Amino acid sequence: MNVVAIFDIGKTNKKVFLFDENYQIVWENSVNFPEIVDEDDFPCEDIEALENWIKNKLTEIKSLSRYILKAINFSTYGASFVYVDDAGRPLTPLYNYLKSYPEVLRREFYAKYKGDEKFAVKTASPVLGSLNSGMQIYRLKKEKPALFDKVKYCLHLPQYLSSLFTGEYLTDITSIGCHTNLWNFKKMKYHKWVRKENISAKIPPIHYAENTLKIENDIAVGVGLHDSSSAIIPYTINFSEPFVLLSTGTWSISLNPFNDSSLTFEELKNDCLCYLQYNLKPVKAARLFAGNEHEIQTKRLASHFELPVDTYKEVVYNKDIISKLRLDNLKWHSPSQDKSKIIKESAFEQRNFNDFENYEIAYHQLMLDIVKQQVISTNLVIHNSPVKKVFVDGGFCKNAVFMNLLAEAFPDMEVYAASMAQASALGGALAIHKNWNPKPIPNDLIDLKFYKH
Repeated sequence: MNVVAIFDIGKTNKKVFLFDENYQIVWENSVNFPEIVDEDDFPCEDIEALENWIKNKLTEIKSLSRYILKAINFSTYGASFVYVDDAGRPLTPLYNYLKSYPEVLRREFYAKYKGDEKFAVKTASPVLGSLNSGMQIYRLKKEKPALFDKVKYCLHLPQYLSSLFTGEYLTDITSIGCHTNLWNFKKMKYHKWVRKENISAKIPPIHYAENTLKIENDIAVGVGLHDSSSAIIPYTINFSEPFVLLSTGTWSISLNPFNDSSLTFEELKNDCLCYLQYNLKPVKAARLFAGNEHEIQTKRLASHFELPVDTYKEVVYNKDIISKLRLDNLKWHSPSQDKSKIIKESAFEQRNFNDFENYEIAYHQLMLDIVKQQVISTNLVIHNSPVKKVFVDGGFCKNAVFMNLLAEAFPDMEVYAASMAQASALGGALAIHKNWNPKPIPNDLIDLKFYKH
């Protein structure tokens, strides 16, 4: 059986999948590694352990007699650079994008390039410190100039993993075009600061994701993709009518491929940004830390009611509870109308758990608060676009309380829970389809469940 191997590298879970020619998963494996620390004792990815695992898994896959490996690709989390020397070996740890950014350096940078507001609008990148991966390069250059001089190439993580097999050093547009501060969305080229700071020579040429490189026995190797951009590929292939994809996990990211209006600074302040798809089309996106909020608050609830942490999985959507909570909320709380404030501040954080007679009621309130934030966030990218469908994938698509409340909040939309085998990995396989798979792409890759409002 002909297969493609996709390494889907999340911040926590590292997975590898084999897809057959019908894009069904026929084999998989996963692992997670303990983090190590960088020179400042800040947690970071163990790049050596990751490399060894990938190489060992590939050896194992090649030894499986029932599969013929035709292609390999990579889908990984973004905002992470590997700085390699002339031999292609890393010179530094894989710095964590959650690491705080020096305020003096941040101010100096934006002052040099026309200030936060103008710069953010041009690069479609909210000011996010280390999450703007270009700022990591700037920091390395300023803080460790001698080390920076030894850097041959700055590679985003997917392209570094690809280079381990191809020996080629390349850049992919989905990694560059995602809150990196590197790309000028108005001119559709690198922002001039990259050249002015003598960084452009260290960023390898752009290689388009659908074009592969050949290695031993004619195996096609992709250049790799940023996972958020990869996850939207199955949807853009399967659906031509305008839609928003709400991809839920630690972050809830609303992605609208049918909105090409320029970002305003107001939208950027509310965590809107643009991604570039592998076909170079921009996707307007809005981020909300909703999965993280859900995890924090369900732990607090479990502790308060002395129940197991995953009790929420047993909660069934109850319309009567929602109606009563809405009345109570109107009675006791003057709701904040400042949308920016609602998105950034957890209403549930301020609630008194003694007001709830049981876990079920408290959990419904948590989901009301999260969905209120979610609707504001998603509306930022729906605004002024022809979207009539919302697809939800990831963790929240299996949460009936979330899905029912979302459908109710968007009465003019069709809201669907979309389940598919591993969206970002599947996107990585579909991106290189023409290079390994003679069959047409199936049109039933995504299962949809409609939620009535």
